[in-house]
Amino acid sequence: MPEIAPLPPALLAALRAALTLVLGLLLARLASGLLGRLPARASRVPLVQFARRLAWWAVFGAALATALGQLGLDLTVFLGAAGVLTVAAGFASQTSASNLVSGLFLAMERSIAVGDVLDVGGTVGEVLSIDLLSVRLRTFDNLLVRIPNETLVKGAFRNLSAFPIRRVDVTLRLAASRDLDAARERLLAAARDCPGVLGEPPPEVHLLGLEAARVEMRLSAWAERADFLAVRDALVAAAREVVAGPAQGSASAANSPS
Repeated sequence: MPEIAPLPPALLAALRAALTLVLGLLLARLASGLLGRLPARASRVPLVQFARRLAWWAVFGAALATALGQLGLDLTVFLGAAGVLTVAAGFASQTSASNLVSGLFLAMERSIAVGDVLDVGGTVGEVLSIDLLSVRLRTFDNLLVRIPNETLVKGAFRNLSAFPIRRVDVTLRLAASRDLDAARERLLAAARDCPGVLGEPPPEVHLLGLEAARVEMRLSAWAERADFLAVRDALVAAAREVVAGPAQGSASAANSPS
């Protein structure tokens, strides 16, 4: 029976390196997946997102270094080149470094999380991911918007999902000849009858301004965050019926972005 010739050492080294890379990839996914099994709320925290990415790269990087060593490559040469490239990249990418540091600040501050709805300079969308350099939003017309982390740290933004309830505001303009007390009572009654309007805090009506022929008022009511859009539409419709009373007027909604 003919003997089977042994595999060349170079081929064996290549097979071992490939097996190491595959095993490293599997372990990296396992490490990242274990962090992803945290409770739903905790898994949305930026620090957890960063930890998952760091765990993946740490495990896979170790496997890659081991595989290169099995191929007989001198890692000190790569480390020296990496150090030079790191210094050069540091001077050439100051903006990226600023975004990286800003991302760490966002993670420690915990002011946003995956799934929140943000308003950044008039751009409103749901947070898809919080990465090392940027935050990705999906707008409500299904567009992807990338916001640099530095923009969020240096500027102002609104988190529309930070609290469980939101206030709905509707601005109305009534003829100056109207009975304001009666109009106020009708508006409050209409707000209380709207589905989804919370009883606490109660609806309110405030006078905003007085012109020669018109009075500007604001109807405010509170709703659960998930019911905001439905309550806003119902409140505008109810306010319009009140406005279209003895003296014709006009109503316009002055709402926060949804």
